[in-house]
Amino acid sequence: MMGDPRRQKKKYVAPKRPFDSERFEQELQLVGGYGLRNKRELWKHKTELSNYRRTARNLLALPASERMVQERELVEKLSRLGVLREEPTLDNVLDLTLENILDRRLQTIVFRKGMAASMHHARQLVTHGHIALDGARVTTPSRLITVGEADRITYDAKSPLNDSSHPARIAASSVASRSPEVSEHIDAVEAAPSYTPHVKPDDKFEPVTNEEIVPDGGEKFE
Repeated sequence: MMGDPRRQKKKYVAPKRPFDSERFEQELQLVGGYGLRNKRELWKHKTELSNYRRTARNLLALPASERMVQERELVEKLSRLGVLREEPTLDNVLDLTLENILDRRLQTIVFRKGMAASMHHARQLVTHGHIALDGARVTTPSRLITVGEADRITYDAKSPLNDSSHPARIAASSVASRSPEVSEHIDAVEAAPSYTPHVKPDDKFEPVTNEEIVPDGGEKFE
């Protein structure tokens, strides 16, 4: 007989100061710039980054002989995710920013590959099942994509967006042509991992209208 289901734990740590105008402004820019659903989604990634940095600090406190294996595992994981693009050391792990994590979201990469006309359009494509990884449909916009997986992201085989004449494809191509760094982002990262081409959160692109798209269906933050 199975036991009671385990109670799920919170996956994020809420800010200690709920009413901080400076933090409000920063969070709103990130939520809007990366097309996040709400601040809880942002806090999950912020907590994830905080955990990586805390692990790095704890390892730095150990003798080099004792931390060697754990240090290599942490650095290799972050390098594989494309989060750590500089020299792979624990000191550089402490220098990571929240944008380094957000840049590796599936939603962000779909947009920067020129497959969507905006960050919000990219989220819609993912959640509606139009995006596939290695031929398998992926519907989680927040999934972190490794450097090796980035070039294997395509439209799902059953998606109408495989037709290059689809209005959404035309709108995405139009945005990519006006912003070449968007469509070339992934190729640049793979060719030169130490370089970080970045679309700033306050960059603005023309929104896609409904006529153009036919839808298918407790650690303290640092």
